[in-house]
Amino acid sequence: MRRRRLAPLLAVSVTATLAPALATSTATAAPAATPSTAPSSAATKGALDRYVKQKPQWKRCAADAPAELECATIKVPLDYRVPGGKQIDLAISRIKSTAPDKRRGALFSNPGGPGAPGLYMPLGMQERLPESAEQKYDLIGFDPRGVGRSSPVSCGLEPEEENWLRPYKEETFDKDVAWARDVANKCEEKAGDTLPHITTRNTARDMDLLRAILGEKKISYLGYSYGTYLGAVYTQLFPGRADRFVLDSAVDPARAWRGMIQWWAEGAEPAFDRWTGWAAERSEKYGLGDTPKKVDRTFWDLVAQADEKPIEVEGQPTTGDDIRSGMRGAVFSPQEATEAIVELKKAAAGEPASAKKLAAFAGSEGTGTAGAAADAAEVPPDNMTASLWAVVCGDNSAAWSRDPESYRQDAIEDKGRHPLYGDFASSIKPCAFWDKSVEPATEVNNNVGSLVVQNEWDSQTPLPSGQALHADLKGSKMVTVLGGEGHGVYPNGNACTDGTVTGYLLTGKLPAKDVTCEATAASNAEARKNQKRDALPGSPLPERAPDRF
Repeated sequence: MRRRRLAPLLAVSVTATLAPALATSTATAAPAATPSTAPSSAATKGALDRYVKQKPQWKRCAADAPAELECATIKVPLDYRVPGGKQIDLAISRIKSTAPDKRRGALFSNPGGPGAPGLYMPLGMQERLPESAEQKYDLIGFDPRGVGRSSPVSCGLEPEEENWLRPYKEETFDKDVAWARDVANKCEEKAGDTLPHITTRNTARDMDLLRAILGEKKISYLGYSYGTYLGAVYTQLFPGRADRFVLDSAVDPARAWRGMIQWWAEGAEPAFDRWTGWAAERSEKYGLGDTPKKVDRTFWDLVAQADEKPIEVEGQPTTGDDIRSGMRGAVFSPQEATEAIVELKKAAAGEPASAKKLAAFAGSEGTGTAGAAADAAEVPPDNMTASLWAVVCGDNSAAWSRDPESYRQDAIEDKGRHPLYGDFASSIKPCAFWDKSVEPATEVNNNVGSLVVQNEWDSQTPLPSGQALHADLKGSKMVTVLGGEGHGVYPNGNACTDGTVTGYLLTGKLPAKDVTCEATAASNAEARKNQKRDALPGSPLPERAPDRF
């Protein structure tokens, strides 16, 4: 069932020539304590006008960064309902158009997350976008509020506390509940005044404030994964400010965020079935079974063996839960999944095996990813995780039950429905103990023109998720890559997909109807390469950690 409509928005004019600009919620969308302290619209307008008058002091981002990448810091309100209150930093970057006479405007970007920094993203865009697009746009990046160099948040978490995708076990569930409660409590104690305002809606408002500061009437946008939700929310809050929006590997707004995590489990099952058929057809080469049923049995026998005693490869123990967790992402590329299981089978038999090919199975997902955000010494090591919870819990607290026992029941039931990953996705998370959202979730339902781009086989945002966003954005067209593997499509060297997206960015003309492209061996190989390489700095593709969007 779709959520109810969002409470009305108050459009606030920031300058006579740039109205309407920043949208702020009315008192009906604010906490009970807010109406008596909420500023009048005139006071709000005056405060926002002062923000728009900022002049970014552009300079080289770092001594070892390319000279064409310029960085600056601007101030934004922590709480847009009280713009005269506390301010936070927003770190921004740009690479200017290479042909000012051909310049269309500013192309904003977001790499995914939530919690992934995007300050260096223009470098990756410069590397991979065609020259014609570089001539057309200033490439704009930014670390979202609370992330990286944008007043980074922290919960003071230890590394083991950041491991959040935990399999359900009756004997450990009480400990998992205690962990979730402790994380929420630590976040409240460490950053309770800030975290409620680290939300997608406020990040969209930051984007529009930056638009006004840059003097742009509209912005274009290239967003991946979580960035598709951010872009969709922007189109909902500021429909008149959206120019050419590309939303690649899309989030279903109605499932933000618990439902999107659960979709990791739902999407893995058809991918697993596809894999068993692929491996069975190649049984002479790989020896995993000559029917899908036999391949399935080979896999689950290995899981059972590892449950009894972890399988070791070069001294690294791999449990049954590690295998299930790692296989969730691996099966979206049948060849890589098959090669990994071949090596695991060797190790289980006491034979030499390749640890490199088993890397996906070596330890549970959700560990060791947070430090990727720390591209500056002042960024806390748990910044990615802290900002993740701020968004995932704070965007829509109504999506999260407050009853720990409901998570136990969901984990048990979903493991039965989706045995590969159901309990990981549905078991308890810190959001069960998070404070109530300061605003209702955004219902995306508009006619803004945009282009949704989606691989058929995507481990993070499955195809139905992209189709759902396409349905919500009634002015959108969709590019579906049949047989496409990997998370993040554009650009991948596929003439059909790249040509469609680039054509839209250059001309503003959407396809007359939805487009279906066929994946090529080369484009899928590019996706696998992208999946393995470091996302930072500068990659234009999503944060590739398996516990992020």
